[in-house]
Amino acid sequence: MELKDIASVTGKGGLYNVVKPSRTGVILESLDEKKQKLVAHAHDKVSILDEISIYTTDSEGNVPLQKIFNTMHEEFGDDLGIDNKSSKEEIMSFLKHILPNYDENQVYPSDVKKLVTWYNAILKEAPEVLTAKKEEEKK
Repeated sequence: MELKDIASVTGKGGLYNVVKPSRTGVILESLDEKKQKLVAHAHDKVSILDEISIYTTDSEGNVPLQKIFNTMHEEFGDDLGIDNKSSKEEIMSFLKHILPNYDENQVYPSDVKKLVTWYNAILKEAPEVLTAKKEEEKK
């Protein structure tokens, strides 16, 4: 599994594996142990994690989520030291540590909480996403 195969649906908790397109939308399956199937229609906001990035103040303007997840995994491994219930200050200082040049005007604590939640879900349900890119870079 790769980051391009994982999606988030606005209004639905958790992450989903993209199974296949259907006539009316896309069929998704939850990453958790329940493996519940869901059809996301055109009116649902589905975000593929591979297409998400975080705003920065450098010339690039953003950093892809895969690169951020890789940095988190290299520095913290299985224990980030924070969770989505941590204080605003803890969460923003965590982001400052892993991405020092993030855009403070466009990145909110709720975004970082979602980042932490997604990382923990991927670590639990699809850890190969965090290790596959590193192996490719070594080659």
